[in-house]
Amino acid sequence: MKPYLMAGSLALVALATGILAAPAGEGKSYPDWVGPGPQPGLPGKDYTPVTVPNGSALPFKIVDGVKVFHLVSEEVEHEFAPGLKAKCWGFNGQVHGPVIEAVEGDWVRIYVTNRLPEPTAVHWHGVFLPNGMDGVAGLTQKAIQPGETFKYEFRFRQHGTFMYHAHHDEMTQMALGSMGMIVVHPRDPKGPKADRDFVYMLNEWKVKAGTSRPDPNEMTEFNVLTLNARSFPGTAPMVVKKGDRVRIRIGNLSAMEHHPIHLHGYAFKIVATDGGDVAESAQQPETTVLVPVGSTRDVEFVADVPGDWAIHCHMSHHVMTQMGHGIPNMIGVKPGNLDEKARKLLPDYMTMGQDGMGDMGNMGMAVPKNSLPMVGGQGQFDYITMGGMFTVLKVRENLKSYDEDPGWYQNPKGTVASPASPEELKHDLGEEKKSEP
Repeated sequence: MKPYLMAGSLALVALATGILAAPAGEGKSYPDWVGPGPQPGLPGKDYTPVTVPNGSALPFKIVDGVKVFHLVSEEVEHEFAPGLKAKCWGFNGQVHGPVIEAVEGDWVRIYVTNRLPEPTAVHWHGVFLPNGMDGVAGLTQKAIQPGETFKYEFRFRQHGTFMYHAHHDEMTQMALGSMGMIVVHPRDPKGPKADRDFVYMLNEWKVKAGTSRPDPNEMTEFNVLTLNARSFPGTAPMVVKKGDRVRIRIGNLSAMEHHPIHLHGYAFKIVATDGGDVAESAQQPETTVLVPVGSTRDVEFVADVPGDWAIHCHMSHHVMTQMGHGIPNMIGVKPGNLDEKARKLLPDYMTMGQDGMGDMGNMGMAVPKNSLPMVGGQGQFDYITMGGMFTVLKVRENLKSYDEDPGWYQNPKGTVASPASPEELKHDLGEEKKSEP
């Protein structure tokens, strides 16, 4: 056997037999899997509770030193955005499920009640725990039958951003929304503390216009893209004060696609993955972070420039919704009086897409029942022709409350792009303004 293979094999044997402790956060080891209660000798905690736009954190109570949570897997009537609702599967009455928030070293007990019409199980994605608590139905436990409640119990041995999701009939249950985020704060934090700590789950769905349930059989043509199970204009903004240190935790449990999340106006650093913290020497400035399927990424920056800054997936079809799919390519086609003729039979008829998608938001035409009306939503200056995985970072100098939307940013005079005057064109370009065709 080659020396490095032998060394690797010996390490695996030692890990399996308990001789070698698995890595945990900052190199800490919490070997006692039994005996619930707070880990002795650990420093006190100091963290900013997470903010979950369009979502919430899961309540818990302390019982004999144990943090006790209760997840209920059930069908939920969910609104992706005004105009589009569907029957999904989530937890505790919401899609996606609430964020489980704890501190490194906490012993947790999580009860899972199954109110779905089929068996389920819950996997704690990225979490170091005993094999029998891993949540894979058939492999590490019996499936949770409808009406049953199972108990998961373990200590959080590491800190970071993780996820939970159904791990029985995954294609169906995850496609219908059975997933959520986990945030474990460091017991002994290093570096500056975040003032705002946001959590997002990315996902993709197939909901045919006029239907009322996502299609779990879809593999390629996803037409509803979401941040915390919401599509713009149904996404809540992130509200921060100028000077705040902002952390954004992003998890991706989409069925098939990775998502490059791009923030306007700022560069951030990727400070952590679901595998642990990124060493400061390895961090580099980025404006886009690629979040692969099944992974999490944490980014941080200081919000030092006021404004309304877009944050969105940079795959162009991921900022569209249902009506951006399946439309014939009509760009450059001159329909003549086709609309007028068609309206004699179909009063609401309008040829779509001949000038691209940008004019669709203001058409005012009827749309199919239970579908998103083309793309986007109304902005301060015009219609925003983006939907899906799109929201706004609102940075304000004089912010009274994080809990209220401060409205649109009032730009200082002279700092908004505007039509060029004939005098400006002549002065700077040496030409007269040409009349429009």
